Parts: sequence; C-alpha cells; structure tokens
Amino acid sequence: MSATLKKKKIPNEAEKGLTLAEMLVTIFIFSTVLGAASGIFVSAIKNQSRALSSQQILNQASYIMEYTGKAIRMAKKDIEGSCISTKLNYATTTTGSGGIRFKNHLDQCQEFFRECVGGGCRLKEKKGPLGGEIENYLTSPNLYIESFNIGPSDSWDQNDDLQPRVTMFLEIKKTGLGPQPKIKIQTAISQRRLDINE
Repeated sequence: MSATLKKKKIPNEAEKGLTLAEMLVTIFIFSTVLGAASGIFVSAIKNQSRALSSQQILNQASYIMEYTGKAIRMAKKDIEGSCISTKLNYATTTTGSGGIRFKNHLDQCQEFFRECVGGGCRLKEKKGPLGGEIENYLTSPNLYIESFNIGPSDSWDQNDDLQPRVTMFLEIKKTGLGPQPKIKIQTAISQRRLDINE
C-alpha cells in the first residue's frame, strides 16, 4: 500500500499580497501627503508672486516720489506768468486730475497729473516750453494709480510769509484679478529757493 501523502503548501510571508483595505489605506495616506505638498507649493508660488508685485509697486512708487520731489524742490516762481499765474510758485493742474503745475529750473512748464484712459489710471508728466510740451507716463500700464493729490495751496502765492511747500499723496496698486497689493505714500516737499517778494 503505497499512499502518497500530498503536502499542503502553506504560503510564505513574502508571497502574500495586499488586501483591499491595506491598498485603500496606502492610497489615502499617499494622496494626503501629495495634497499637502502641492498645497504648500501653490501657497509658496502665490506668496512669491505677491512679494514680486509688492516689490514692483515699491520700486515705481520710489521712482515717482524721487523724480517728482526733485522737480518740485527745484521749481521757480513764475514772475512773468509764462507758465502759471503771475508770481505763483505752484498751481493745480490744468490737465488730468489731482496734479500740480509749475515752472521748473530750466524755465519750462512742468506738470504732474493722473490720467485715466480705458479703465486704467497712470501718472503722467507734461514738460517743455508752453505750447510745445512733451508728455510721458511715469508708471507702467500694469499699475493703477487710485489717487494722486497735491496740496495745500496756502503757501503757493506771494501773499503769505510761508516757504512754498507741497504735500503729495499717492495711492497705487497692481492691476490684475483678485486682491492685489496696494500702498499709500505721503510726503511733504519744500521749495529750495527762498520765497521773497519780487
């Protein structure tokens, strides 16, 4: 009697597969880690974009304040009335909105004002001999000038004992969708030349 005994094969630990539950837990953990990592990456990209936008606004606002401030400090009193009314240091703008007009150190009329065209507002300069002024934008098209105000005018004429001064307020933001960075800057500038009766 020869009976062959068949051995029942017992699976080895290495030969076992994953169960459905183990597979679902693995996929869940992997997707959670991947989602968190991609969320951090997207957040970092948005923060970097916002920081670059803020830096661009600061750079242009700094340029505007430096350029306009120098021109306003160097202004002359218009004795002959060739640019603005006789014996005035500064006058409010005749072009655009919220600006200032004066006679610069080169005896040319110079004006800074806010111009809104096609849904965008930019800061513009007009400079040159009266009637032949050249216009230039001082800000790029991807920035929006919300307000540009000049004042007070109580020291701009000959009938006071105050040194001519200008307070300039600028509110500027980046154009684009969604909330954009915005800054507000205010500075006071006094004219270098003494205001004497002439």
